[in-house]
Amino acid sequence: MTTPPRNIQRHDGEVSRQAREQLLGQRGAVLWFTGLSGSGKSTVARAVEARLHAEGRLVYVLDGDNIRHGLCADLGFSPADRTENIRRIGHVAALLVDAGAIVLTAFISPYRSDREQVRKVLGEDFLEIHVDASVEVCEKRDPKGLYKKARAGQIPEFTGISAPYEPPEHPALRLTTGGQSLAESVQAVHELLRQRGLLAPPTVSGQ
Repeated sequence: MTTPPRNIQRHDGEVSRQAREQLLGQRGAVLWFTGLSGSGKSTVARAVEARLHAEGRLVYVLDGDNIRHGLCADLGFSPADRTENIRRIGHVAALLVDAGAIVLTAFISPYRSDREQVRKVLGEDFLEIHVDASVEVCEKRDPKGLYKKARAGQIPEFTGISAPYEPPEHPALRLTTGGQSLAESVQAVHELLRQRGLLAPPTVSGQ
């Protein structure tokens, strides 16, 4: 099969990313929350979003369930589909970062190789956060009843039960949500943003 010619090229706009960040008073970045189903990814991301918004920040959450209602509605949960799901999300996140937004993603993203591909797209804008809760803790919570269905064989390739999860080896931050309060998790994420200088505009050359 012959690949059709791709007559496309990137175009730079009249307004730079740095100019947008100066206007917003912050730096764009992606906080990539990864962990088992029920570990607290979405809960922490939404709480961080609320705090940053209250502080006047441009912040947006990309949530796994919401993405699969639209952008990735055609994908299942096979390893290949999971990889494509994360690839698409990584490029959407990169566009939002270019707009100067602080992007919070909440996806299981079980494979290290997939997360590394996103890191290659985003570079230093990618901050991996491991929402670390054991299978036992997540199964006790089981907010969607998914673990029960997985144990009954009703959900094939369920991460942590019948499909693997590969935790980050060197995350920018690890949240132990099995014993850490939501307020403590949010504070830890906020401190990470502060330490990385993301809550201040970029330095303009020549100043």
